[in-house]
Amino acid sequence: MWVVTTIHLLSGWRRGCLGRIIILLALVLAVGSVARAQTSVALTELRGERAQDGLYLSAQLKFDLSGAVEEALGKGIPVYFIAEADVVRERWYWSDAQVASARRYMRVSYQPLTRRWRFSSSSEPLSNAGLGVNFGQYYDSLAETLAVVQRISQWKVADASELDADARYLLRFRFHLDASQLPRTIQLGNLGQSDWTLSIERRIDLPPETGK
Repeated sequence: MWVVTTIHLLSGWRRGCLGRIIILLALVLAVGSVARAQTSVALTELRGERAQDGLYLSAQLKFDLSGAVEEALGKGIPVYFIAEADVVRERWYWSDAQVASARRYMRVSYQPLTRRWRFSSSSEPLSNAGLGVNFGQYYDSLAETLAVVQRISQWKVADASELDADARYLLRFRFHLDASQLPRTIQLGNLGQSDWTLSIERRIDLPPETGK
């Protein structure tokens, strides 16, 4: 009788532990889903247009920053974004060949003294010293600044000399928040990875010009 009772007690304890584990996993997944939803990115427009001097990309993004990112910005910590474009030529007889590549590096920062927001962009990686900055502009609000980040208009990603009029190409586009340029204290802190994970990747086909 004692053995049977012990077995029942152990079985009940195991069922209780299993139940708690299942509930805990469900909560973790739910929290993770909410965090991912807060930093999701939508791409409402992506176009590639050929011109006489090359290929131009236009895109419209839509996203909201997580509370952790906005808090860091408010403390004067700059946040970096990268837009990447690769032009690939499809080859039926071999692996596809990358014919052109372009990168746009962007930085959003807040100036506490002036209470203004600054947007900087460059075709080269941006440093804290501001070296290699090709464009910089001040705005009165974070919303205005993000609107500039989210809109990419007529970005030249390939020269005409790199493209053949009768060839079909694949245009790959990727946009992401570059957490690698954050201060080490933030990178090594206890912040959830989902707070700083913001990215999207898409691709579109570019038919031959002769097929228009």
